[in-house]
Amino acid sequence: RGALKLLGALGPLAVDPRGRVCADLGASTGGFTEVLLHGGATRVYAVDVGKGQLHSRLRVDPRVVVLEGVNARHLDALPEPISLLVGDLSFISLALILPSALRLLAPGGDAVVLVKPQFEAGRSAIAHGGRVRDEADRLRAIAAVSVEAARIGFVVLGGADCVLPGARAGNVEYFLHLRKPADAVPG
Repeated sequence: RGALKLLGALGPLAVDPRGRVCADLGASTGGFTEVLLHGGATRVYAVDVGKGQLHSRLRVDPRVVVLEGVNARHLDALPEPISLLVGDLSFISLALILPSALRLLAPGGDAVVLVKPQFEAGRSAIAHGGRVRDEADRLRAIAAVSVEAARIGFVVLGGADCVLPGARAGNVEYFLHLRKPADAVPG
């Protein structure tokens, strides 16, 4: 499922993983990691707070560096500069992850992160079962993440609705395309 989501976003957002060192925050079973590798990424750091979820095929791939039990929120650096970061995180607001993402990216690096409105909108906007009550609440949640990304130093390049609805509540998720300015200080 994750692979299909990211595949549906990279083309419209004109993001190419070929030849890039990447990070996958919230890697889980590795759907996004797999898409990056198939797209020609030279290496992918698969980061997840959980353990034992990454598919065994990816776990043994020499291009994958498995970082299990690592909370992306507290990740300050990786062994090499990251030129493309992707993220599909649950049960946390992206606003809390964006500072780490910015630190991990090399100047000029791209981030493609999935905005899950149920984790961004306030409780009053969420119906029973986790579904965002209306489109206006969903759009406000996306706008809030975009504003926060720009506030901390990202350039917001655009975005696209996710091709698949969220698995549990059917929320329409949104991919946000961000870039760390080329003239930014590394780290």
